Amino acid sequence: MGDRERGPPRVKNKAAAPLQISAEQILREAYERREPSLQVPKQRIADLEELHEFQGRKRKEYEDALRRNRLNINQWIRYAQFELEQKEFARARSIFERALEIEPTHIPLWLRYVEAELKSRNVNHARNLFDRAVTLLPRVDKLWYKYVSMEETLTNVPGTRQVFERWMEWRPEPQAWLSYINLEKRYGEFERARSIFERFTFVHPQAENWIKWAKFEDEHGEPDNVREVYSTALETLRVAGDHEIDEKLLGSWAKWEARQKNFAKAREIYNLGLDTLSRAKSLWLYREYSAFEKQFGDREGIEDVVFKKRRVQYEDQINENPRDYDAWFAYIILAEESSKNPDEIREIYERAIGNVPPTREKRHWRRYIFLWIRYAIFEELVTKDFEQVREVYKACLKLIPHKQFTFAKVWYMYACFEVRRNNLIVARKQLGMAIGMCPKPKLFKNYIELEMKLREFDRCRKLYEKYLEVFPRTPQAWLDYAELEQMLGDEDRARGILQLAMSIPDLDLKGSV
Repeated sequence: MGDRERGPPRVKNKAAAPLQISAEQILREAYERREPSLQVPKQRIADLEELHEFQGRKRKEYEDALRRNRLNINQWIRYAQFELEQKEFARARSIFERALEIEPTHIPLWLRYVEAELKSRNVNHARNLFDRAVTLLPRVDKLWYKYVSMEETLTNVPGTRQVFERWMEWRPEPQAWLSYINLEKRYGEFERARSIFERFTFVHPQAENWIKWAKFEDEHGEPDNVREVYSTALETLRVAGDHEIDEKLLGSWAKWEARQKNFAKAREIYNLGLDTLSRAKSLWLYREYSAFEKQFGDREGIEDVVFKKRRVQYEDQINENPRDYDAWFAYIILAEESSKNPDEIREIYERAIGNVPPTREKRHWRRYIFLWIRYAIFEELVTKDFEQVREVYKACLKLIPHKQFTFAKVWYMYACFEVRRNNLIVARKQLGMAIGMCPKPKLFKNYIELEMKLREFDRCRKLYEKYLEVFPRTPQAWLDYAELEQMLGDEDRARGILQLAMSIPDLDLKGSV
């Protein structure tokens, strides 16, 4: 065997072929040369005997197939369809009934049965079938829709209404109620439609259904009816625990009031929604309110919208962290600048001071105590409710854990308030109580400063003596005491005080210069 026979054949001419064959050409030729498919020959029936023979053969085939698998509903439908084509309506009806005995809940079977009766103009048979079907399967909306559609097509409006009433007893989905309402609207029975809406919103009290009722009243009723629908919806949703007030409902009501030129009422509704709903559930309502104020409001109204928006933001912050005292301060400042209602501002203060720091460390209390101080100043300067100011200071002092730490500023501010109210005895009593419960250099200084302003120098001497008795190694106290005596012209007493201070061992001289 030679080398040529061992290797693959060699191509001598590598030039392009004169006729190029494409994939499209191959597919086209294959399609043209395809073999014709087998077709069932058409059978021509010449006489009645052949027809009976053909019908008997087909019936035997169907019966044999059903004996093998009687649960094949499609086979039953094909069998009944064959009998209908042969105009054998009694046989077709018998086949449908046999199939329903096997599978009474098969919806397409019921519909094909009804369709066959309607094509044969057996209206009463179709009506009886629908009656049986909806009695057996009352929760299948498709059967009810077909039923009412048939009755309305037959112009049997009372019968259609009767079917709808049977359907509504099962409390179907909202679309079924709306179909009933549309029926009454088509025939101008607006009072009936209004009655259906009333039952509809009782079964499905969602906000969108109330809005649809209000739109119906807007088109076919009086303005008072529309307003009554909205107000009833609001009351119903407030009472129902499992249905919340929806911003779409309030927005729809407010827009309608604006179209009626009742801008004050529209603004009231917007404010109700923004005050009631959380920020996450009122974003759309806020945008609608902003557009409303820009179109119909004034500068004050626009500022009120901005206030409500920022208030929602602060509400979200304090809901996430109730002890974010900086957020409370910003919220209070916003309220004081924007709101003219003292009770509203007082309510924010009460909520803020209700968030007591959880620890007994003074650094956690500093910002919190300033909330109390600002609250007292607000009551004194803005509301001028002096009895409330007194109650605020007392509640604050009662809350502070004086055994661990205290805030001299609170004691001193309360005392100054009582002085302004000409209750000097109460002011001295509070400062004396402070010194007795938690003596601090700052408390002594504040008390002495107050007596100095009142020119009660003998009381100042007694306070300095008490001060030095508690803090004998505080050089600044000795210096201030001596300076007081020098100011009063008693230099010998001042010199004696300084000499006594120098005789105290371990006197802390740091910072005394």
